[in-house]
Amino acid sequence: MNIKKNDKVKILAGKDKGKSGKVLQVSKKDKRLSVEGLNLLIKHLRPNREGEKGQRIEFPAFINASNVALVCSKCGKATRVSHKIIKSETGKSKKFRICKKCNESID
Repeated sequence: MNIKKNDKVKILAGKDKGKSGKVLQVSKKDKRLSVEGLNLLIKHLRPNREGEKGQRIEFPAFINASNVALVCSKCGKATRVSHKIIKSETGKSKKFRICKKCNESID
């Protein structure tokens, strides 16, 4: 998956279409992620004891990774991602994420 924790993403589909936010969690197994302040669900909690009040808790639900696009930190546009492997002088190779619009490294 091309999206990591703390990346900025733009939502392409759903009730929050067009909004952007920071990624809080990534589930690589299901290819789903959670975005800060977006796709909020409300969970109702019953009171545990007598005299206590019930609560409504809002939390960001998971959204499918195909419904978000990574926002490039250089050009600021929602973009697709390519990968480039660069070898250093020591012989070690490192994989970089590259913006398809401006051809700059995202990492």
